[in-house]
Amino acid sequence: MEILHAIVLGIIQGLTEFLPVSSSGHLVMGQHLFGLREAELFFDICVHAGTLIAVIIFFRKEIQDILSALMSFLKKAAVRKVSPADALQDADVKLALLIVCGSVPTAVIGLLFHKMAEEIFSSVFLVGWMLLITGFFLWFTRKMKETGSGIADFTFKQALCIGFIQGLAILPGISRSGSTIAAGLFLGLSRETAARYSFLLSIPAITGALILSLRDMGAASAGSAALYGAAAAGITGYCALTFLVYIVKKGHLYLFAPYCWIIGAAALIYSW
Repeated sequence: MEILHAIVLGIIQGLTEFLPVSSSGHLVMGQHLFGLREAELFFDICVHAGTLIAVIIFFRKEIQDILSALMSFLKKAAVRKVSPADALQDADVKLALLIVCGSVPTAVIGLLFHKMAEEIFSSVFLVGWMLLITGFFLWFTRKMKETGSGIADFTFKQALCIGFIQGLAILPGISRSGSTIAAGLFLGLSRETAARYSFLLSIPAITGALILSLRDMGAASAGSAALYGAAAAGITGYCALTFLVYIVKKGHLYLFAPYCWIIGAAALIYSW
């Protein structure tokens, strides 16, 4: 893989990881357009690492608050000054538990389909159909009003549902951010809560995917070009994340639906 190709694909990943248009789907199409057939999964993992760093930096304050609250709770629990039920009274501790809960179905799906990932990530035909589905997910959010609940009323059943949806995003063309935010809205969460939870939930998901793929890195042939792609993905990812959070708060997530339909149709025509 040439460095220029890696940078272009990294930019595509950074823009589409957080914008609700499916980063994996765009990477599949980009790799096919560039005539790349090797180390697709390895390169995909590298650029996802770039966007992982971007989301950690963007939500560094929230992550710090969650970790501080957890440490404080565990210290109190160690000396029996609090009970397990008290964990739900602290918004940051509860959010941490919700992230763990939502990560369970994602992890199960990821483990089951990890060995099929390379084959799944090579089908432009599948990308086309999944992008069309993503478009409908986004379009149905247009009538959602800002009357949803926050962390205080966020249930673990809702977290499991969103985690399951995130797991399905292993299919290229299903937008992880778009589907999880939309699911949160459909389940009654506020726009801000749905977006915040979606992006924080992505951290263990991407981290888990990286860990599962470590054994493949030694045989990968993408070379140092992947590092350039990861850097490009991280920088553009941070910008895209800033933009999408603004869009979600305005209630305009559905505006990305026509784009998904157009690109999905183009992918189907290309694969034909």
